[in-house]
Formats: sequence, C-alpha cells, structure tokens
Amino acid sequence: MDIFSGKRILTVSQLTNLITGVLEENFDHVWVEGEVSNLATPTSGHLYFTLKDSGAQVRVVMFKASARNLRFKITDGMHLILRGRVSVFVPRGEYQVLAEYLEPKGVGALQLAFLQLKDRLYKEGIFAESKKKPIPKLPQRVGIVTSPTGAAIHDILNVIDRRFSNICLLLNPVKVQGEGAANEIASAINDFNKYGKVDVIIVGRGGGSIEDLWAFNEEVVARAISASKIPIISAVGHEVDITISDLAADLRAPTPSAAAELVIASKSEMSQSLNVQTLRLHRAITVIMNESNGKFSALLRGLKDPSALLGAYWQRCDYLLEQLVSLISKNIDQSGRRLEMFRTRLSSNSPQLLLDKNTNLVHSLDARQERAVVNRLNRMKESVALSCTGLEKLSPLATLGRGYALAYRSCDGSLITDSLQISIGDHIGLKFARGKARCIVEQTTSD
Repeated sequence: MDIFSGKRILTVSQLTNLITGVLEENFDHVWVEGEVSNLATPTSGHLYFTLKDSGAQVRVVMFKASARNLRFKITDGMHLILRGRVSVFVPRGEYQVLAEYLEPKGVGALQLAFLQLKDRLYKEGIFAESKKKPIPKLPQRVGIVTSPTGAAIHDILNVIDRRFSNICLLLNPVKVQGEGAANEIASAINDFNKYGKVDVIIVGRGGGSIEDLWAFNEEVVARAISASKIPIISAVGHEVDITISDLAADLRAPTPSAAAELVIASKSEMSQSLNVQTLRLHRAITVIMNESNGKFSALLRGLKDPSALLGAYWQRCDYLLEQLVSLISKNIDQSGRRLEMFRTRLSSNSPQLLLDKNTNLVHSLDARQERAVVNRLNRMKESVALSCTGLEKLSPLATLGRGYALAYRSCDGSLITDSLQISIGDHIGLKFARGKARCIVEQTTSD
C-alpha cells in the first residue's frame, strides 16, 4: 500500500518557493530591532550581519545602493532599528531581512554620525588649540562662504554696513544644505586660499534642523577648514547649534551677525579706542620727559667748570713750548761746531789729490769688472740654452706635439688622469698641441 497515494509531494525547491512567496507577501515592510553581530563589509559595498536578541537571531543584508546613504558606521554590539522586507535565500533555504534603512537605537543616525566623526577628528588633532590661527584685528578684505539668498548674508551685510561700511567683502556663493552642499563649501574655502587676497573667511548659514545644518558636519568641510592658511570663523545656525565646522574653525561665532561683529570693529569703538591709546601715549611721553629733564639737570649740576680744566692745559703748553725752543737752540749750536770741524779736515786733505789717485784705480776696476761680466754672461747663456733644451723635452706641449692630448673637467679645469674620475654624460675638455675641444663622455673603461 502506497502511503503517499493521493498526497501532494513537494520538492525542496517547490517548498522553498512557497515559503518565499508567503514571507515576501506578508512581510514586505517590517521594523525590527536587535544587536549587531558577525558584521561583514566586503569590497562590493554590501553589508552582511546578524541581528539578534536574547531569544533568536536573523541574517540581515543591506545592499550597496542603501548602504551608501548611511551617515554613521555600523559596529558589532551596536543596537539598531531597521526597516526592510523579509526574503528567502533560496540556495540555503534561509530567511533573511533585506534592510533599506538603519538607525541606532536610542540616538538618531545623524547624531551618531556626528559623534563618530567628532571623535575621529579629535584624535587626529583637527580641533587642537595649537592649530588655531589668530583673527586679524583690522582685516582689509573679508571672504564669505554662504548662500547668496539666505538670511546669513543679509545679517552680515547689515552688521558691517552699520559698523564699518567701507570694508571690502568677497562672497563665494554656495549651497548650504542638500546634496553637494558640503563639497561646494569645501571648494569655496580652497578657492579663497588659492586667491590668497583675503585676511579672514566667514563660513556659515542661518539656523535650521540638524538635517538642514548637516553640510557643516561633513568631513570634507572640516578638513578644508583645518587645511586653510587663512583664519576662518564658523557661524552656523543659532547659538545652541554646534557643528563640526565650529570645532575645526579658528573661531566660532554663535550667529552670522556675531561673526561680522567679531571680524569688523565699529568706527565708534575704534575711535574711542584710538582716543584712549592717544591719552595713554601722551601720559607716557610726559612721564618720560619729566624723568629725562630731572636726569639732565642732575648731570648739569655734576659738571665742573671747563675753564679750570683748560687753565692747567694752557700752562703745560707754555712750559713745553719753552722747552722746545731751548732744545732747538742747543741743536743749532752743536751743528755749527761740527760743520766747522769738517771744514778744517777737508782743507788738510785736498779733494783733487784724492780724486786723481782714485781715478786710475776706478779705470782698472772697471776693465776687470767688464771682463768678469762678459764671462759671466756667456756662462749663463750656455746654462740657459741647456736648460731650455731639457725643458722642451719635458714640456707637456712637446708631448702634445707627438699626438697626445690633455683631458680636464669643463666645470673647474681640473686634470683627468683616471677614467674613474668621470662618468657617462660628464662634460670634459681636450687640450691639443694646437687648439681645444669640448666633449661629452659616452663610455668609460678601466684598462
């Protein structure tokens, strides 16, 4: 007897397909919460993990198209709430949830993304006080990165017109919310840095929800602010709103209007400050002048009468002059006596006799000297001739005349005696018996 007679027998595939139809038809929109485990993030961009509680677990798949919209990073142990639909992975007969939306339980997705990015950038030192640049006191040009039609630009213009209307403002218009806004803001900051002719940059917008302000929480904006060589004031939303750009900027202003007030001092404030500084300077100069006058008076009182000092010098000069006249007179008398003594000696020894006697001796010595000089010159000529002959044999020019050449470096003229002194591509010179040549080394050998 066939126990299966009259019964409908299903194949595994048929059963699985029936279950798939039931599940997908009745669970096409479900919300599920649980703890993440076994998270896998392959290079395809899809997400695979298990969602579990104390009594059960289910496999979850989130394909790349949905995963790329996540603003926070999923980690094992995180408690999530997901929206999706139930499906069956037919090859294994396992049911799973295809997730379309995820958010962390107990905190919004954007808030978690904010905290995660804030923690990561803090560890990198993006928010460090040592990186903050000082805001100039009197900027000549102010760059503004905001929407050209928003409330922020109007608030900034109103404040500046009231405080110091002749300041130069440069607006780089951008989207401040929505897709692509963060990249536009970062590009505008980079553009101002390339332009380089602004002293400070205001980056901001008016208030709004966290979603509206999210462009200023993007990593690309934070890194552009951190990399800026120009000081940046972040003025996003209202005073209670804190964004990543506020933390990365050199100065945070609670509102765009406050940013304008921080950047531009009012004329009245500047005038008042100038008057105060002028008064302080005048007082300081008066104190210095009074102290200097007192010191000068004390020095005058300490000076001696110059006539008393000069009288001693004049007396000494008279004494020295008297001594000089006496010494000159004595020298003249002594010179006269010596002259008379020499005159007496000359008269006893006739110069003519001495002249005649010595003339013959001079002629004899001249003849002998002439012969000696001629002989000496002849010997020197012979020696020079022999030396020249020897030098010609040793001269590098003689060697060059036999077909050799001198090699030297073109850069400094030093001689090259070994192929190891040069390399391929070096510029060298060659000296021939007649003329020179410049060469480039193409090959060297050591033999």
